[in-house]
Amino acid sequence: MADAHALSSVEIPSLEGKVSEEEWKVRVDLAAAYRLVAYYGWDDLIFTHLSARVPGPEHHFLLNPYNLMFEEVTASSLVKVDMNGLSVEPSPFITNPAGFTIHSAIHMAREDAKAVMHLHTPQGQAVSAHAEGLLPLTQTAMLIREDVAFHEYEGVAVDLDERERLVADLGPKGAMLLRNHGTLAVGETVGECFLKLYFLERACEAQIMALSAGENINNPPQGSPEVTAQQGMMGLKVAAGLLAWPALLRKAYRLDPGFAT
Repeated sequence: MADAHALSSVEIPSLEGKVSEEEWKVRVDLAAAYRLVAYYGWDDLIFTHLSARVPGPEHHFLLNPYNLMFEEVTASSLVKVDMNGLSVEPSPFITNPAGFTIHSAIHMAREDAKAVMHLHTPQGQAVSAHAEGLLPLTQTAMLIREDVAFHEYEGVAVDLDERERLVADLGPKGAMLLRNHGTLAVGETVGECFLKLYFLERACEAQIMALSAGENINNPPQGSPEVTAQQGMMGLKVAAGLLAWPALLRKAYRLDPGFAT
């Protein structure tokens, strides 16, 4: 943070052709995810973070520049950091210390955690503060609810000691409610991670709307949440890889193809 300075303009030299094709694809996918988060109104100014691991044995990962809005993030502006939070290559940008703490913990502990996304939406924070967490009130919630873990709030996540507890609480699950804080998702690809996050955010939004409408809530029949959870575990990965993420990428290009530069 000692190197932080205000930006009056954003000039980002392209890294296309200067990194491997595999890394460039991850950069484009992750930059698209940032733009889509902004499009859906899930961004929190500059204060949340999405990351993706770069292919290779070093376990380097890409994180957003701390001083860019999500709508400004491009494939070339993403900062490649090591497991100590240090930029691997020269960059005019800095990264979010809390983002490093949360994301490095999961990337280090889970080989399948190639993408990690964390948000602070009002609906996600509201459900994370609810004693019972995510309720089986909607199909969207039931599809993902059994894959959601919980982590108690410990303050702004800048204490590296929290990483061990965060990983233990997450276990093998693919999503998490960070109590009194927000939502988090993990995936083997950026697309899978984004779709899990989408389902979690939509489920939280619907829960807040349902509970605010009054006490006469219709609960699903016994056994149906468990059946729906199994359907979600089987279908979400396929839906992300073959259907939803390719469509979302096309949407990102329609909104502004500049993210892929």
